[in-house]
Amino acid sequence: MVSTNDVKTGMALDLPDGLFQIIEHQHVKPGKGRAFVRMKLKNLRTGAVIDRTFRADENVPQALIDRRDHQYLYRDDFGYHFMNLETYAQFALSEDDIGEARNYITEGSTVMLPLYEDFPIGIELAASVHLQVTAAEPAVRGDRVSGATKPVTLETGLVVQAPLFIDASDIIKVDTRSGTYISRA
Repeated sequence: MVSTNDVKTGMALDLPDGLFQIIEHQHVKPGKGRAFVRMKLKNLRTGAVIDRTFRADENVPQALIDRRDHQYLYRDDFGYHFMNLETYAQFALSEDDIGEARNYITEGSTVMLPLYEDFPIGIELAASVHLQVTAAEPAVRGDRVSGATKPVTLETGLVVQAPLFIDASDIIKVDTRSGTYISRA
């Protein structure tokens, strides 16, 4: 248990409604009445964001999230398979659990999985990843406008806008938060 006066952004709470991460919190002391803590919470299983108000100094159950490196092995009908790099234990996550991260992981890549009671609750990627371009239209002579881009397809199937000089088989650096081209790797 942790007091609502001691909570911090990023902390996880195990509330009766589910497992939540604190996105934002604010301690409010009105002129009349008791102080309270207003929190914006993100459900770690569904991704839904809710607002919740607690009394100041109220105890709430804290969830201890263990983050461990895992290697992505392969994908089949059961989902995306990962292996713990310390214990070599393997498990599968469904496509819903992976979400948009499927556009940035390749076989053999290492990702951080947050675990609650030894069960994965999501996936955390690095800020950027290196991916190979599988398809890119050739640049047309005369297309020399400053900042011109073209769509390129990456090895995961993701399509991003990249500069005209990027060709098929090039390796590029992609931002996993916005899905945009950063640079040539």
